[in-house]
Amino acid sequence: MVDYVQVATKDQVPQGRMVSAWAGGRKLLIYNVGGEYYATDEQCTHRECSLAEGNFLGQVVTCPCHYARFDVTTGEVLCPPATIPLPTYSVTVEGNRILVEIDATDIV
Repeated sequence: MVDYVQVATKDQVPQGRMVSAWAGGRKLLIYNVGGEYYATDEQCTHRECSLAEGNFLGQVVTCPCHYARFDVTTGEVLCPPATIPLPTYSVTVEGNRILVEIDATDIV
């Protein structure tokens, strides 16, 4: 079963910014790219460094540890050393609420 879980409000994620949130027992990053919201895992797929400590510009997040870069809209690896795409999650907005699709069996 899949559920949408509120992770933030629109005013908490201004355009061009990212914020950390917990949903379904995992830490996520929520991004605002030109007024559209996206969600990915918070950890880099290379060595599990926190992407929350990295740089976010345009639609690219850069890992602070080894400088792997990812497209936050697709999870695509843009620059090694990472080779595994960043997991992404479906996002919907209801009024001011930002909701992320999470498998309900993961919610603790």
